[in-house]
Amino acid sequence: MVMFTMRQDFRAPAFGPASTTEIYSNALEMWDWADAQGWDMAVVSEHHGVNDGWMPAPFTIAAHGLARTKRIPFFISASLLPLHDPIRIAEQIAVIDNAAPGRLITVFGAGYRVEEFEMAGIAHKERTKILEEYVSVVVRALTDGSVEWQGRTIHVSPSPATKPHPMIMVGGGVPAAGRRAARLRLPMMPMNTDPEVAAAYKEEADRIGYTDGFVMHPVGPTFVHVTEDPDKAWSEVGDYLFYETSTYASFQTPGQHSTPVVHADDIEGLKQAATIWIVTPDEIVARVSADPGITALNFHPLAGGLPPRLAWESLELFATKVAPRLKKA
Repeated sequence: MVMFTMRQDFRAPAFGPASTTEIYSNALEMWDWADAQGWDMAVVSEHHGVNDGWMPAPFTIAAHGLARTKRIPFFISASLLPLHDPIRIAEQIAVIDNAAPGRLITVFGAGYRVEEFEMAGIAHKERTKILEEYVSVVVRALTDGSVEWQGRTIHVSPSPATKPHPMIMVGGGVPAAGRRAARLRLPMMPMNTDPEVAAAYKEEADRIGYTDGFVMHPVGPTFVHVTEDPDKAWSEVGDYLFYETSTYASFQTPGQHSTPVVHADDIEGLKQAATIWIVTPDEIVARVSADPGITALNFHPLAGGLPPRLAWESLELFATKVAPRLKKA
């Protein structure tokens, strides 16, 4: 079965036609629409200090989205935990889980952009050590209701509705991250499909006797735009998509590899990227049918501040001419 997921990052670059409030309004309405359409996941990420307004408060917007929708899970991928107080994050998770039981999934990541650590006054080189400590604090606080930390006994209330705690995963993209996730006795959502990461996770899990873990990395396109005329669509959305991919690529640090990253010098280069699909309804069905390894179609309808009108046209075309055929298959 192929999952349908919808990411929103709420970016509104100055060159785009939509204001920040228009991006927010349309992004939230699209999550409502995906919920009503029976989609599988709403996704939001976290970055700070980006001048186009990249979402810096994922738990806040996820809570808002959960309050508007009825069934769709919200996937925070990822929360950059070293930039935050872990007790406050545990409290937010507990509150959200009581308001929308079982519908919040959180991936905790170490982060990588030096600028974000400078903003927070946190040592960038300490981020992985901090991540492991803070994840442990969050899990203990949610599971036990209190935690001994930094010489204090801290009580976290309310208790989450989901027991022993809402779904928490650990991110990362190198073997050390896989071992860390296993040590924390949590499932892992890597930022790439490197088999060495999953192998390191399994090796460490076997060593410590952790048998409930798993590594989740849905495979499929990271940007889907449905159109009856791909050439025309590229002329309309190419600039926004190039902005999206080039700025994200500029965030990456040496030695890091993330599946959504596309390195292209221009729009023609983007057209060669296997993870970007600007295709007809028939092409989507044919690609999915031909490749059983595709486990998710990941939509990012407002990527790079893409005009909402064009995003809605793509979504409605997918709903009428693609989704029924994939569900039937």
